[in-house]
Amino acid sequence: MTLAAHLPALQVALPLAVAPICALLTWRSTAWAIATLTSWFCLAISIAMFIQVSDHGVFSYAMGGWSAPWGIEFRIDALNALMLLLVTAVNAVVISFARLSIQQEIEAWRAPMFYAAWLLCVAGLLGIAITGDAFNMFVFLEISSLASYILVSCGKDRRALVASYKYLIMGSIGATFFLIGVGLLYMVTGTLNLYDISARLPDADFSRPVLAAAGFITLGLALKFAMFPLHLWLPNAYTFAPHAVSALLAATSTKISIYVLLRFEFIVFQPNLDHHDIQFSSFMIPLSILAIFVGAIAAVYQGNIKRVLAYSSVGQIGYILLGVALLTTTGLTGGILHLFNHGLAKAVLFMAVGCLYFRYRTCKINRLAGCGRDMPWTMAAFVVGGMSLIGVPFTAGFISKLYLVKGLLEQGALGIFLTILFLVGSLIAVIYIWRIIEVAYFRPRTEGVAPVKEAPLSLLVPTWGMALANIYFGIDPSLPLGLATQSAEQLILGKLL
Repeated sequence: MTLAAHLPALQVALPLAVAPICALLTWRSTAWAIATLTSWFCLAISIAMFIQVSDHGVFSYAMGGWSAPWGIEFRIDALNALMLLLVTAVNAVVISFARLSIQQEIEAWRAPMFYAAWLLCVAGLLGIAITGDAFNMFVFLEISSLASYILVSCGKDRRALVASYKYLIMGSIGATFFLIGVGLLYMVTGTLNLYDISARLPDADFSRPVLAAAGFITLGLALKFAMFPLHLWLPNAYTFAPHAVSALLAATSTKISIYVLLRFEFIVFQPNLDHHDIQFSSFMIPLSILAIFVGAIAAVYQGNIKRVLAYSSVGQIGYILLGVALLTTTGLTGGILHLFNHGLAKAVLFMAVGCLYFRYRTCKINRLAGCGRDMPWTMAAFVVGGMSLIGVPFTAGFISKLYLVKGLLEQGALGIFLTILFLVGSLIAVIYIWRIIEVAYFRPRTEGVAPVKEAPLSLLVPTWGMALANIYFGIDPSLPLGLATQSAEQLILGKLL
């Protein structure tokens, strides 16, 4: 068997194996270099698996040679491939950005441990995306969560510790609910493989434990991906975490939890529970609309640029869930595509904020007046990310919002009403992004703030790499759109199994 046949295992094992090596190092530059090299290898592996899926379709990898359902299955399809590309690409670019930013925020002696936690977080995210086993998902979910709590607590502001503690409490409750749900499914079916659970559920005599499992798993994951009104941990976690950590988590962490929800809903619950699709849709659509408005309005009133982006994430999660809740191929395509595009937009926005902080030592919007003249390249990248977030044509966000609107309009009269709410929510996004742009370009420098130079190239090049990705996928969306469409069709088909 060639090395190519073991790529699914290597995707997760590589960062897991390198993490303790980083922890043992004493030089932070060496730890960063090893972590960065590992991250780019992970990206190369995900690209190789994407090519394999494109050429040969879905493939399965049995860990240790034990076939499913007895062994742990790594199952790669279009949705996995898209998630793996998102996580590995964002991780590779953001960790390349992280060296100078982290030097400024974290003491040298803690940096090797920080990069070890970073790799564990990424390994957990990749493990969640690739496994087809429900309990294995829980294990990787907790690996990434525990590492995330450590990463958030490394923030320079002492409030990072409180934010991390709140994140830990909410995340642990979510994980407990998720595990209870998985336990109930195992009690009824005697298996943990998602497709095997789905195949055995029609023969199960008990529907109430399955219904309870659906409730526990949905609620547990909703805490993890910060669905309104369970989002209270997110604004402080993103605000007080180191800037590179904010970029990584905002682009990947919540997206992976939504991915898990898609797997359970469309493979396990909706095909096997009567009227569950209607219940799911009726529950999710109102909450999604509330998330869009509450997140956007809260973002308008924030004085800290990272809090603006954090509350914006609450609203953008609403857009993704709204597309998923439509339960149509077009809506689901829009939701999955927005999941990918929002990851790209949030990464560039938080990286641009990291550049601003590197020079100004503040994230307060009123202290950044005139920064567009001092740091034109940084603010131009921020503008690109903001336009993608709003959904301006020729940026990635436009394509996903276009598909979401098409999905809404397919719903008839209710769809027209939801489209109006959708567009109003997007207009509020214009307000909070424009507010930052107006301060940066059209206000005189704040009194007492000295002029600064543009950010160093080692920060600027990765930031612009991500900004260009937002433009490229706005002009040529064929790769993510093709995978999102294929994923939506497979999930809808899964519902019919």
